[in-house]
Amino acid sequence: MRRIAVFTSGGDAPGMNACIRAVVRTGSSKGLHIFGIRRGYQGMIEGEIQRLENKNVRNIIHRGGTILKTARSMDFMTKEGREAAFESLQAHDIEGVIAIGGNGTFTGAKVFSEEFDIPFIGIPGTIDNDLAGTDYTIGFDTAVNTAVDAIDKIRDTADSHNRIFFIEVMGRHSGYIGLYTGIASGASGVLIPETTSDTDSLIKVLSKAFKRKKLFSLVVVAEGDETGGAMKVAKAVQERFPELETKVTIIGHLQRGGSPTVNDRMLASRLGQAGVEALINGRRNEMVGIVNNQVSFTPFGESISVEKKPGKDLIALSEILALG
Repeated sequence: MRRIAVFTSGGDAPGMNACIRAVVRTGSSKGLHIFGIRRGYQGMIEGEIQRLENKNVRNIIHRGGTILKTARSMDFMTKEGREAAFESLQAHDIEGVIAIGGNGTFTGAKVFSEEFDIPFIGIPGTIDNDLAGTDYTIGFDTAVNTAVDAIDKIRDTADSHNRIFFIEVMGRHSGYIGLYTGIASGASGVLIPETTSDTDSLIKVLSKAFKRKKLFSLVVVAEGDETGGAMKVAKAVQERFPELETKVTIIGHLQRGGSPTVNDRMLASRLGQAGVEALINGRRNEMVGIVNNQVSFTPFGESISVEKKPGKDLIALSEILALG
């Protein structure tokens, strides 16, 4: 294998650039020709493929987002779209592909590879940390740090005005960001999709806090919680405590941006190197991850289908720490 391509797909995540850098520099050190595909699968269809050399990835390790851009492609879901993508890869003699993304990215890679016999290696790049086969995904650590930093600032206002703040974080299907953020920020409650949220129980916890003269509280709500998000939870609590002022802050896409943390830069660099070496060694249709600080490989079918949930120990910890 002499010519491989790399692309980013789905939602952007801090650390993707560090991973692209590692792929290019590892490939160059092995004598490979590395190509970058812009705008994910859509760019593959439209032939947006360019050669990447070491000089092209200078000074990007600290940058958020992705220099290769990303896009969601409806065209790739069609047979005709995938055929066009295959023709683009053939035009550049691409022999293997590294896909940096999440569940949808790997689903597309699995189908495409099976249809056209081109080996793919997936690298988990998503802030949600929801992929089986790796302890952490690229971007998760930065997203949590961003959320905690925001809540630390909100705490000052909550304390000054005796308010209850409900902070909504990302996590449509996964509660990892919400759980880690809630524990690290000292929240009085954490509501995530993996647990059945009991608003009555939350109200009881808040009520006990007020009886102890605790004048403010912070509650972290994942956007995918079945209650319907922070706005609805805040409304229910406001009805129970009309004398107190409730506020809602939705952190939103702030969590996707920003310079990646050291942990994300290290993770991205290790996975980028491992991805290139995996293709060279003949591996295909697998996601490369880090489990117990060791490189690990998981078939696409497993990484896509196995639901990764936060451990019960962390959920219990969040409940215990919220009692103070």
